[in-house]
Amino acid sequence: MARGVSAEKQDVHAVVDHLDRGLFPGSFCKVTADVLGSSLDHCNVIHADGSGTKSILAYLHYKETGDPSVFYGTAQDSIVMNLDDLICVGATDNILISNTINRNARNCPGEVVKALIDGSEAFMQTMRDLGVNLIPGGGETADVGDLTGTLTVDSNAVVRMPRAAVVTNQITPGLSIIGLSAYGQCQYETTINSGIGSNGLTSARHDLLSSYYAQQYPETYDSNTPSELAYCGPYRLTDDLPGADAMTVGAALLSPTRSYAPVVKHLLRELGPNIKGLIHCSGGALTKCLKFGQKVHYIKDQLIAPPPVFEAIQTASQTSDEEMHQVFNMGQRMEVYVPHEHAKAVIDTANAFQIEAQLIGRTEGSDYNRLTLTTHAGQVLSYQLTS
Repeated sequence: MARGVSAEKQDVHAVVDHLDRGLFPGSFCKVTADVLGSSLDHCNVIHADGSGTKSILAYLHYKETGDPSVFYGTAQDSIVMNLDDLICVGATDNILISNTINRNARNCPGEVVKALIDGSEAFMQTMRDLGVNLIPGGGETADVGDLTGTLTVDSNAVVRMPRAAVVTNQITPGLSIIGLSAYGQCQYETTINSGIGSNGLTSARHDLLSSYYAQQYPETYDSNTPSELAYCGPYRLTDDLPGADAMTVGAALLSPTRSYAPVVKHLLRELGPNIKGLIHCSGGALTKCLKFGQKVHYIKDQLIAPPPVFEAIQTASQTSDEEMHQVFNMGQRMEVYVPHEHAKAVIDTANAFQIEAQLIGRTEGSDYNRLTLTTHAGQVLSYQLTS
């Protein structure tokens, strides 16, 4: 909170959790009646999210190198943060995307806007080539120098889909939990992905990067942040990331967020109603599951080994294991919940896309939603629903 961010967003949930939850109250995204087509057999889903403060990392890279192409990844980050929430309700096709760029035009000239637009189009075409039809729906670029010293990149996504196809996330005891890795180079990526995604980047940026960036680019952080928490890390963007082969700290932090949409589309086609739940481990990270299902004890005791970027963050910041797993995806950003007999099919499908996957745990019964998590180092952590 000292940096002006909250992993759990208690103040937001205190309000929105009491609002109408839509047609399927347990679903990952709010699902509403079909106001677009007035069909009782269909429903609508609208979603808004963005790249968050990860856009500032692209800005730093741009200022240091003059290369605007780094914003291709930022455009992907913004779209994926919407797309991979939508796939958790089963929406994997004919999704309309609109983008909003808020910029300080003095610091982010036209070539930055062009790179963001071109990057959006390139990513959407990649998804279309893989059978996930994303449709560009225009957007807005606003020059708001009084609001931001750099830029923000956000997206909206809208889809109309059959109600029968909705994954309602009615997670119950007796299921296997399959984790899909965010690390490595999958079939449709051109470089190795660090697994960082687009959550926790305020902490990651300040905990890894050195005071050089506070001095050179004061527009990239809130001046109200205590000086000991602003860019207090040991690294420059060009430094090698410890424990990683041929990956710099900058490349790790800027890795474009991987989308699991092609994998999930295949899984839904192959396993259909046997997919009992899909959880995008974004806000809340590996504790996100607590908001779904009722009277479920989530047991995650075989986690995928965290990739080097998270080890570097924890070493530099001395953040506790408990907080790390609540803020960062730790290298496994998507969870699939299926009956035990279908676990291998999920793993095999992910592997076919060159994405590592493994059985990371199971669900059991409980008097209330809780999570027991065993870190890769063997520490046992306990969490429960607090809002």
